[in-house]
Amino acid sequence: MSIGTVLSALTSSKLRTALVGLLVLVGAVGGAFAVGMLGVPSVATVDNTFGDVTNETTEVEMDLVVSNPNPIGVGLDGVSVNYTVSMNDIEMAQGGREGVSVDAGNSTVPLETELRNDAIPPWWVSHVRNGERTEVGIDASVTSDLLGRTVEFSRDREITTDLLGAFDSNETRPVNADSALTDDPVLYVNETRGEWGSVSEAETPIDMAFTVYNPNLEPYVVTEIGYDVTMNGVEMATGRTEEGYVIPSRSSETIEFTTALQNRRLDEWWVTHLDEEVRGHQVSGLRIEFYAVIEFPGGEEVTVPLDELTYEETIETDIFDEGEDVRGSGDTDGSGTQGDGSGTDDTDGGNDTDDGSATDDTSGDGDSTGGNTTDDGNATDDDTT
Repeated sequence: MSIGTVLSALTSSKLRTALVGLLVLVGAVGGAFAVGMLGVPSVATVDNTFGDVTNETTEVEMDLVVSNPNPIGVGLDGVSVNYTVSMNDIEMAQGGREGVSVDAGNSTVPLETELRNDAIPPWWVSHVRNGERTEVGIDASVTSDLLGRTVEFSRDREITTDLLGAFDSNETRPVNADSALTDDPVLYVNETRGEWGSVSEAETPIDMAFTVYNPNLEPYVVTEIGYDVTMNGVEMATGRTEEGYVIPSRSSETIEFTTALQNRRLDEWWVTHLDEEVRGHQVSGLRIEFYAVIEFPGGEEVTVPLDELTYEETIETDIFDEGEDVRGSGDTDGSGTQGDGSGTDDTDGGNDTDDGSATDDTSGDGDSTGGNTTDDGNATDDDTT
């Protein structure tokens, strides 16, 4: 027998042995997963922040901490992650990544996608129609191709605002004409009220009412009320009333009118709302200014700035509750069942960051200031096959 024949036989034998060994190993690992000896990777933590903002888009940055309860890693083509961000069931952004490398323990998967700013007006409409309430939903999933199983994670957060609550007032405020034709104050505003009207896709009306008292011996006429509404300096509404009101001597009259915020300008406001240099991150200033044109008994008219009625309110939101750790609220044992919520975390495997390429999709379809935000902490983690 020649040396070449011997070497060929030995090489073939070693190759067959290696292949058989590899198949046995893969089968053993697959069997271990199948019988539940090894767990399915799940989402342990979701952290979201807003990144760079342009006139057209808003970057959404997400850190998904994927918990792999197994002593071995699951990689590269074996795991994919996907997520969706919605506000009042309006899809604001979505994205994902294929071929994620997940080592034993916790692995941080950074994801980025873009929210189109033209999705802000439809969200705003839903926010006002819903009583100034928004449900922010984050849905994420981790899929293991090796196991043919998917673990899903959902987190909900409620955002509430109260833009007009402080406008309602029974405070008496004088109206001074600063004119040689009459003594001040010429009128008093004894009450102001404001509430949202019927919101459309194009406009957000505010129905307003002033109760005005005339302390003079002659009737005065308010021929016009003008208004200007801004949010962080962005003009949202401007206009004036078309109807005049006669205020009888020593009597009161209620002046009613409607302003209308132009929803098409909301995406421009949104950019300023996220700009740290304007008022701070997710902070806005709402300002409503008024003037009145008053006709005196002799027929003379004077335009009076209603400075005492200027309305200012601070709008503060924290849409993502940025930086909150929800670890422990999801699946901790890989079985697809809810963990004990203890917040404990296995760090023995080390925390690794995967900075591979990502594929993102966005959607702008879909049909603030008290700054009061509540987070009900609802987080669910489901295992599907």
